[in-house]
Amino acid sequence: MTMKKRKIKYSAIFLLCWFALLVLLVDGVLKFQTLVDYFGSYAVVEVALLLLVFLPTLAVYALTKEKK
Repeated sequence: MTMKKRKIKYSAIFLLCWFALLVLLVDGVLKFQTLVDYFGSYAVVEVALLLLVFLPTLAVYALTKEKK
């Protein structure tokens, strides 16, 4: 299976931007400890944040079309 450079490039750009936005949102606006208090578990918050980063990135990778 060969990886497509264009798809990886767009996915990596999206990953960096989305990760930066979530870090700003979670650390600056919502406060991480507030989320932990609301959901009751550090692990649940961590898994949810990781899924919020990786699932959209995988979707961008899957939906990016290759030029022929």
